[in-house]
Amino acid sequence: MSSAKENYLAAKAAFAKTFEKHLENGVEFLSDNVWIDPEVEIAPGAVILPGCILRGKTVVGAGCVIGPNTLLENTVVEAGSTVNASQCYDSHLGPDNKIGPFTHVRTGTVTGAGVHLGAYVETKNSNFAEGNTVSHLTYIGDSDVGKYCNFGCGTVTCNYDGEGKYRTTIGDYAFIGCNTNLVAPVKIGDRAFTAAGSTISQDVPDGALGIERGRQAAIPGWSNKKLEKYVAKKEKLEAERKKG
Repeated sequence: MSSAKENYLAAKAAFAKTFEKHLENGVEFLSDNVWIDPEVEIAPGAVILPGCILRGKTVVGAGCVIGPNTLLENTVVEAGSTVNASQCYDSHLGPDNKIGPFTHVRTGTVTGAGVHLGAYVETKNSNFAEGNTVSHLTYIGDSDVGKYCNFGCGTVTCNYDGEGKYRTTIGDYAFIGCNTNLVAPVKIGDRAFTAAGSTISQDVPDGALGIERGRQAAIPGWSNKKLEKYVAKKEKLEAERKKG
């Protein structure tokens, strides 16, 4: 028997014992299509859905729903949280969080109670106080975020300049507009706003609106020549479809 096969059979046998232990302890599974390292801790009443991989010193609290298709590595998930179709590494997720789908929680992320990190959100080395909402398509790295902040789609913390990494600080109840670039080091005050489409490189005081946009201009007729060949090509295709 090859060593690879021997290792596989040994791992399979060890997993069977681990799986049975959690079943007896009141953890709910819909199938055995999961992988759980022996040192993982799962509280009774937690639900582990198919396709999950729980590795290292991961701890899952009571009432959590993990998965489907979620990887947790050395990550604590406190009671009542859900982590759906996401990957989390070396982080601590607070109680009643809603993570996913397709969230990448990287090393050093710490969240308070009731935080939502949604679709295609990536976090790294950042602290989120309670009640933060980051719904989609956002990167928050090297940041300290106060409570009950709202992040619009497409927010990016620009934390790395090729040499050093710098932190972004955001106060309580801040609203970060869609497609805002926060160029660290920068501080957004309590109850401050950033206007959608702004690149913020200077501190925004408490209660202020930070806005940085170029003046919009329209050049008459500019696109007619630019699109002439394109429009002709599409009109030809449209005519051919109608004939056919």
